[in-house]
Parts: sequence; C-alpha cells; structure tokens
Amino acid sequence: MSWDAKDIALLKRLWFEGQSAAQIARRLGCSRNAVCGMLTRLGLKRGHKSPTARPKIRPAPKLRPSSAPCPGPVTQKVSSRRAERQQPKEFSRQQLYAILAEAVRNTG
Repeated sequence: MSWDAKDIALLKRLWFEGQSAAQIARRLGCSRNAVCGMLTRLGLKRGHKSPTARPKIRPAPKLRPSSAPCPGPVTQKVSSRRAERQQPKEFSRQQLYAILAEAVRNTG
C-alpha cells in the first residue's frame, strides 16, 4: 500500500483514539501488518508498557488458622512383632541350596 499524507494523518488520529491495528486496517482498506509496519516506522507506541516490563510481585497468601488446636506431639508405638520381622531370617546351607534350585527351575 502506498501511504499518502491523508492516510498517515488518519492512521495517527485513529491510533491515538485507541483503536486497534486491525480496526485501523479495515478503515484504511489494507492489512493489519501494513498498519503495524507504518506505526513502527513512525515510532508510534501506546502509552502503556508491556506486562513484562515491571511484573507485580504478589505477597504470599495468608494461611488461615485451623479451628481446632493442634494436639501435642504423638509418640509412635512400635509393636514387638514389627521389630522381629525387620531382622533378616537366617537359613541353613541346605535351605539356601533348595531355594536356589527352585529359582533356577522357575526361570528355565
């Protein structure tokens, strides 16, 4: 599109009124990219900064206190059965050979 002084004046007026590049393009009868290119060449920008220029840092959310008071620390009881189970079981040499032989039969 060839830009004449009348088109550029209309472009500037519509841009400062707050219309989008797509709306201006429809009004001028050209593509949105043509409008964006001319805006860039003219050095025209909106009056606001991009959202990444100064991000707002939000404070951490406040935790609500629970309605019931927390009881004291709970001591965990360990049963004697559990302690016995944790110790490894000892096998005789004959039992180990039998287990090994059975494992070989199952894999083969």
